[in-house]
Amino acid sequence: MTEQSIEATWQTGLIGGVEKRDIVLSTYRPEWPAQFDRHKSIVAEALGARALGIEHIGSTAVPGLAAKPIVDMLLIVAESGEEASYLPELQARGYQLRVREPEFEQHRMLRTAERDVHLHVFSEGASEIERYLRFRDRLRSSPRDRRRYQDLKQRLAAQDWTDMNAYADAKADLIESILAAAGRKDKS
Repeated sequence: MTEQSIEATWQTGLIGGVEKRDIVLSTYRPEWPAQFDRHKSIVAEALGARALGIEHIGSTAVPGLAAKPIVDMLLIVAESGEEASYLPELQARGYQLRVREPEFEQHRMLRTAERDVHLHVFSEGASEIERYLRFRDRLRSSPRDRRRYQDLKQRLAAQDWTDMNAYADAKADLIESILAAAGRKDKS
């Protein structure tokens, strides 16, 4: 079997299909950075120099921001589409592949069995890396944007969602607005 035909047999998108989960926001928990640090150590030990960067992203990375109690992490590898270079080691440490998106900069997302950590994997140089970090940093530095984002999340969390991806999609316009403001580097 050729590499291309092996890749054609991979399941893409949501591995295991859509899961209906309630969206429950928690007030900011000071233990989230420590939880990130624990998982960063696990990932770094598993991959060594193949882990080109590991960042805490998402709402749990923003002090004072309400969030789903799921720590989002960003893992940068040389080529995220080459799963054999990192996936076996992460699976051996309990991370389960949940998302495979070859059309979205070869994005992969793994999660813990407890579903309290999401590990987003991108290739070095992927434009999404900069977007994740710019969004996080903007929310950390702008009380106004942090408040706007939290208000939207609270309104959306009160609704019934078919899955978490639909909830995430509903935040897209505000996220783009905040990213645009971050690009202007104003500190309002």
